[in-house]
Amino acid sequence: MKTVYHNADQRGKANHGWLQANHSFSFANYYDPERMNFGALRVLNDDTIAPGMGFGTHPHDNMEIITIPLEGDLEHKDSMGNIGFINEGEIQVMSAGTGVFHSEYNKNPDKPINLLQLWVMPNIQNAAPRYDQKSIRELKKNNVLYQVLSPDQNDDGMWIHQDAWFHMGDFDQITEVKYNLRKNGNGVYVFVIEGSFEIGEHKLDKRDALGIWDADAFTVKAQPDSKILLVEVPMGF
Repeated sequence: MKTVYHNADQRGKANHGWLQANHSFSFANYYDPERMNFGALRVLNDDTIAPGMGFGTHPHDNMEIITIPLEGDLEHKDSMGNIGFINEGEIQVMSAGTGVFHSEYNKNPDKPINLLQLWVMPNIQNAAPRYDQKSIRELKKNNVLYQVLSPDQNDDGMWIHQDAWFHMGDFDQITEVKYNLRKNGNGVYVFVIEGSFEIGEHKLDKRDALGIWDADAFTVKAQPDSKILLVEVPMGF
């Protein structure tokens, strides 16, 4: 098993006043040639958006974009005609494909939004743009790793154009869980949302991350009041 450890404080940071951004990988003005991506995972941004502010209309293409609000609700508008809110406790998927424009705003006048946005490189180019969202609460099970995304349209959770699986875990007690990789040649980027975890010799605290590859399985030990995201993606990128 091979690993790479990313301390939360070593992420790229940007303070735009209205936006406090933390970049796990090179993004915008943050560039680190050692942190361009983890396999097909190109972006993992941890963003806090000030009240009444947001991202104006901008384009994307040939990227699978996954948004997970952690605190607050995000207004979404796009060129496919979708208008609405992504609420805390939901997950949104947008396949940009041949091209899409969208905007994202915090319409709350007095509360910031904190969200994770991940970009995964697709295994098909120029697909038809697609939008979907779903409540994670429908999938949640305490003290286990539960699936929220896969390549299978008929599977639990959301789906994208890539051999990728996302799992989350919410733990209220000390728990050990084993994760078995779904596909040979994949790796897993483990991101701690809250609390602390141990994987092998690594102790991970809030917003720390660990990339794992050349492995068939690994064990995650969770502490109480902890939350985690596991992103399994192909490594050949």
